[in-house]
Amino acid sequence: MSYQKPIPLKNQDNQPYWDGADRHELLIQTCESCHQYAHPPGPACAKCGSTELRWENFGSNIKGTIYSFVVSYRPFLPGFQNDLPLTIAIVELEKAPNVRLIGNVLECNPEDVKIGMSVKMTWQNITDNRALPQWIPAP
Repeated sequence: MSYQKPIPLKNQDNQPYWDGADRHELLIQTCESCHQYAHPPGPACAKCGSTELRWENFGSNIKGTIYSFVVSYRPFLPGFQNDLPLTIAIVELEKAPNVRLIGNVLECNPEDVKIGMSVKMTWQNITDNRALPQWIPAP
């Protein structure tokens, strides 16, 4: 069965992020001028406006803590009806505390998810050449 959910589109600002995800690596945009991480990525730094940006590769062993989350009991988009309830979390990265990423918490009952919970990134292969960063509980 083919993947039925929306697939994030690559554009000129986020293509390195999604190319990295497709290789199961996390790349985060960094400003060369003020040295702040910029996520979500854009054409210029949200803090100082510089266009001197580069991509930092954090690799594939990504850990973080749940900053906030919501449990969805109804599908807001087509394709999610079989995933309910769905836990959607904002996760603060361990190696870049000012960066927060949104993803689903997998392999965990919604009632077990807590703010401050340790999680690690996992990649969900959705097509032959696309992968989504998601989260699972960290041991």
